[in-house]
Amino acid sequence: MTLISIIVPCYNQAQYLSECLQSVSDQTYTNWECIIINDGSTDNTDSIASQWTAKDSRIKYIKKHNEGVCVARNTGISIANGEWILPLDGDDKIGNDYLRQAKEIMDSRPDVGLIYAQAELFGDECEIWNLPEYNFKSLLRANMIYCSAFYKKEDWIKTGGYDVSMKHGWEDWEFWINLLGTTNKNVFRLDYLGFYYRIKKNSRNYTLARNDEQVKEKIQYITTKHLNLYLNHIGTFHHLCDVIDDQNYNNFLLQEKVKRYETNLIIKFLKKIYNIFN
Repeated sequence: MTLISIIVPCYNQAQYLSECLQSVSDQTYTNWECIIINDGSTDNTDSIASQWTAKDSRIKYIKKHNEGVCVARNTGISIANGEWILPLDGDDKIGNDYLRQAKEIMDSRPDVGLIYAQAELFGDECEIWNLPEYNFKSLLRANMIYCSAFYKKEDWIKTGGYDVSMKHGWEDWEFWINLLGTTNKNVFRLDYLGFYYRIKKNSRNYTLARNDEQVKEKIQYITTKHLNLYLNHIGTFHHLCDVIDDQNYNNFLLQEKVKRYETNLIIKFLKKIYNIFN
């Protein structure tokens, strides 16, 4: 049976950790390991995690100094034994049939490289999380896949892992762009409520979404890092120019677009010449 590695980074989330781990323990698919990474917490995460490792040998525990969620996830994944990875933040939960239903897709759809499910918000807000349908062009504009989706460890290796410079949020969006842009694999959403995302008014993403300057900085960084992908999608390119609204940066993007267009014309010309003389 396929081993699935569940990676649980946590920083000062001891009050939620047992609820998270209970949702892992309740899985109908049992061939999993769970790696908790304590990212320098100052609360009682250590004692809570130790209680769970004593109860279940499939649960492992790493304690390290604080470096952010990207380093924590990368640390856990680097020692994971599973073929497939499922990140799960220490304050969130998964439905008890999430692993089993995802495993069916893993076995039946070798073309699929990312699997997720329907989701619900809880905590400070409680409602169904209506996520748009996935397509890669839409993903370049905005994220519609939460952090707790399944993907292969070998694909994580190909991407170089989570970008450790993205300490303030949206690291999952950048990672999905990187992973799917690198592997060109398909995405599958289960018709099942498999993920529960806790809303907290002091969370990184909640704070980031309300800071216009940080939002622009993040979009600039992601766009520049994956410039070739963005330049291949002209509608997405112009949309981001509108969002960023920074003349100097937009001029840079436009110059890169012109370079790409001219390069493509040269390539087409050379191919035509080659066909004439061969």
